[in-house]
Amino acid sequence: MTARSFNQPLGGNEMPRFGGPATMMRLPTQPTTEGLDACFVGIPMDIGTSNRPGTRFGPRQIRTESCMIRPYNMATRAAPFDSLQVADIGDVAIDTFNLPKCVDIITDAYRGIIKNGCRPLTLGGDHTLSYPILRAMAEKYGPVGLIHVDAHADINEHMFGEPIAHGTPFRRAVEAGVLDTKRCVQIGVRGTGYAADDFDWPREQGFRVVQAEECWHKSLTPLMEEVRAQVGNGPVYLTYDIDSLDPSIAPGTGTPEIGGLTTIQALEIIRGCWGLNLVGCDLVEVSPPYDPAGNTAITAANLLFEMLCVLPGVQRRNA
Repeated sequence: MTARSFNQPLGGNEMPRFGGPATMMRLPTQPTTEGLDACFVGIPMDIGTSNRPGTRFGPRQIRTESCMIRPYNMATRAAPFDSLQVADIGDVAIDTFNLPKCVDIITDAYRGIIKNGCRPLTLGGDHTLSYPILRAMAEKYGPVGLIHVDAHADINEHMFGEPIAHGTPFRRAVEAGVLDTKRCVQIGVRGTGYAADDFDWPREQGFRVVQAEECWHKSLTPLMEEVRAQVGNGPVYLTYDIDSLDPSIAPGTGTPEIGGLTTIQALEIIRGCWGLNLVGCDLVEVSPPYDPAGNTAITAANLLFEMLCVLPGVQRRNA
């Protein structure tokens, strides 16, 4: 019986980092998830944004800046490309003029992406996209747990009278019954608001809400031990808004808030998901026009690799 052959990122000694395919980590691409354990997929969308646009360009720049990432995680010893078949399946063809239609397009696309058990790693795009993805996840797995890292709770009732926008996805998800609210955690929320309800509403639904001030000057490894206990063995989805990071670190986003997380804390959160039944992840709200140096996208690409490294089935090796 022959050993299974896995796709590998194109190495820097085979092709200069500035050359080769413009895919995530310069991986092979294919149009569907047939035969894949995990995939990278882009949703180039920003029509749900309320302030600075530009996240439609996020997936492209994240892919570009991912060219430096090597296949072995030196810190955790995760070797995802020895363990999983991974490819970049391109972008969801959203309707850039019709946000409600986009929601249905995304849900339908993800039904196909996950139907055979593939676990998607999504490059956003504004945070509206998490709601339609969660709808597809719940159809397959039932209501899922949620680890939501963000400067904002994104539970607005409406924005300018509209029920669908990047500030409403998790209220809509609760209302749709796609979340197991006792297994939901929000980390890093902060800034000004309109009323205490901005953070208290999710608490009333059963979420654990960890404000940024609770994270200052400390490791988040102990927090993630508590999160793993709360989330348990059931299916869970990880959504990571780049604006959870302090804008001094990640300025390339539409709604920055001071007093945010560090990249070290971001790594602690994602690495703390090891062992969970992650059914998918996303990284959203990278807006390249506001960071000409590309550092926000470089950070995003590395966090997506870290997400890949904690998916179920990834092996850890010593060499």
